[in-house]
Amino acid sequence: MSNLEQIEDAILSLPSHEFEKLRLWVIDLDYERWDEQLERDIADGKLDALAQEAIAEFHAGHCREI
Repeated sequence: MSNLEQIEDAILSLPSHEFEKLRLWVIDLDYERWDEQLERDIADGKLDALAQEAIAEFHAGHCREI
């Protein structure tokens, strides 16, 4: 049995309140990792073209207040 299968079995045996805590922890971890990746992409300049495009659209008047 693989580690993943063992983890899956352990998760399936959790009481509902512990499963809820685990679910929230995984969601928080996922958001944290996504934020870290976004910060790396920004630092690496991977979003510069998109930012420039958005600024150009704004200056061209193609935006509206929301």
